[in-house]
Amino acid sequence: MYYVAVKKTYLARVILHDIRSSYNVGSIFRTADALGIDTMYLTGFTPAPRDQFGRDNKEICKVALGGEKSVQWKSLKSVTSIIKKLKAEGYVVVAVEQHPRATDYKNFKVRRPTVFIFGNEVLGISEKIISLCDEVVSIDMRGKKESLNVSVAFGIALARILNL
Repeated sequence: MYYVAVKKTYLARVILHDIRSSYNVGSIFRTADALGIDTMYLTGFTPAPRDQFGRDNKEICKVALGGEKSVQWKSLKSVTSIIKKLKAEGYVVVAVEQHPRATDYKNFKVRRPTVFIFGNEVLGISEKIISLCDEVVSIDMRGKKESLNVSVAFGIALARILNL
């Protein structure tokens, strides 16, 4: 008799809050597709792949290479309302941010549906939003720079956490 190990998969979603660069958003869409992300919520002033008239954001589409079509997305103004809604649905909310409360992203294990939040390229995620999160994880920096580009941090953290 043969036994096949089946990897249990958990639903993963992403919130991008106040990301200013369309190129970063496009890169994240492309990586999200590769990682099997279910849905992305674009909150605050994060640009969307299409505007309210249905026109494509050329910068996002150029970098996403179709990822914006294969990953479901919703554009919302309020980040707090979507966090509260997802928590009520049973999601664990995880901020990916440098913060005193943060633990090493390599030690975080997904055990149930999880939503990961990534914030603004300069300001990061506010204390108000972090206070709504169940966990905070960060990527330790070994060089002289304090942080990574948000799209690079997205790829590094979630590829490891989701075991790509």
